[in-house]
Amino acid sequence: MLLCNLAVSTSLAGAALADDSELSSAFHQQTFAAKDSLNCHVDANADAQDCVDGLSWTARSFDVQVAPSKQNRGDALIRFPSPVDTGDQQNDQVTLEWYSARDAADQPKIAPAVVVVHESGRGMTVGRLFARGFQQRGLHAFLLHLPHYGERRGAGQSRETDNLIASIRQAVADVRRARDAVAVLPNVDASNVSLQGTSLGGFVSATSAGLDHGYQGVFLMLAGGDLYDVIQTGQRDSAKVRERLEKAGLTGEKLKSLVNRIEPNRIAHRYNAHRTWLYSGTRDTVVPPRSSESLAKAAGLTKTHHIQMNADHYSGIIYLPFVLNHMARKIGELPGSSR
Repeated sequence: MLLCNLAVSTSLAGAALADDSELSSAFHQQTFAAKDSLNCHVDANADAQDCVDGLSWTARSFDVQVAPSKQNRGDALIRFPSPVDTGDQQNDQVTLEWYSARDAADQPKIAPAVVVVHESGRGMTVGRLFARGFQQRGLHAFLLHLPHYGERRGAGQSRETDNLIASIRQAVADVRRARDAVAVLPNVDASNVSLQGTSLGGFVSATSAGLDHGYQGVFLMLAGGDLYDVIQTGQRDSAKVRERLEKAGLTGEKLKSLVNRIEPNRIAHRYNAHRTWLYSGTRDTVVPPRSSESLAKAAGLTKTHHIQMNADHYSGIIYLPFVLNHMARKIGELPGSSR
């Protein structure tokens, strides 16, 4: 679903850092104890409360495991159990690639963190561009593998058999728990953990951010609200999703009811609008401007928090250096930041 599956050069985000394997040896197999900080306040809006009730879970303790990374996949792999149990052991073990912040001597340092939620491309290319870009700007970055992606995808698993709506529902919970998982790790400034999502990852992040104020800052790229309309009228990637759903017999009111369970506009008013930024393309046909505008309106974002770029869903990649600089600067200005 949604956004470019492009083989984009990392030169757009700056020169590549030294081989990740050089620092991998600094991260030994370790386990850290974590606990959900999920705190969904009661909403006076009955529809919003119904949405939150369907997405939240009972807070509990869980373990966070650190393991050596794979080649060119960050400095370490982080794993923790998903709050949503689907019965698929591999998928229910959430995986993040840790791109560690480094000092002038190329050693890990204490710094704010960003959980990065990737696009729909199986290679997670854009997500890794963001993760490396944040790392180059002195931040810890954690690329979260969405359900049935990367380390969570079983051998021979067919993309067409994935239950898309259920997967997104699980992803919403995974993204929120990821905040508490990374906060217990060494050198992470637990007072300043932000969330960044692009396209599919942006929609997931937009819904997850509506649960509570767990993340200090929220940065949504090429995403929006009114997901049902995006699926019905969006072109290219959105059209492919529509075809998959139609083949599965999901159309009309049945599809609308399912999509409504994960609709970000239902709970966008719960954001902290002063710490949320939305970046959209004025010529986007995958996520039409009316989608991003609807989310901005539902969230009460001002013009300075809704950055509109003269680009479509794919050419927007040229703005990546600007976007990364803007996000990194805003993260450094968040209350409690150590930067």
